[in-house]
Amino acid sequence: MIGLLQRVSEAKVTVDGDITGQIDKGILLLLGVEKDDDEAKAKKLFERVLNYRIFSDQGGKMSLNLQQVGGELLVISQFTLVAQTNKGNRPGFSQGASPQLGESLYNYFVKLGERSEVSCQTGIFGANMQVSLVNDGPVTFSLQV
Repeated sequence: MIGLLQRVSEAKVTVDGDITGQIDKGILLLLGVEKDDDEAKAKKLFERVLNYRIFSDQGGKMSLNLQQVGGELLVISQFTLVAQTNKGNRPGFSQGASPQLGESLYNYFVKLGERSEVSCQTGIFGANMQVSLVNDGPVTFSLQV
């Protein structure tokens, strides 16, 4: 499972012109699910996202996590994160989860977010989404479990 975290001052996702998720200060997470992923990996990644210290303290050092700054989480499914790009001119997706597994683990990840102490917003799995954001920093990290 791969998560691309972007620290944002604002972000939103729209589907067919309708906003499905919108946050202010927080993390925009693009979530890629691989064929060998399971709920244990999803939970581990969720806990890392929640506790990853990418927000600045008063001294300007990145030592605070999402909960400590009262931030929000926007989770977007992103199957292209699992693409093999090491050779050729076309990405390969043989490591990607089936649509059924991908949606199931995406929904599980979102449920973890909804049960947490942070506000969790989402896109729509498998939809053609338009994502806009203001990357704060810019700060972007790739996490893999």
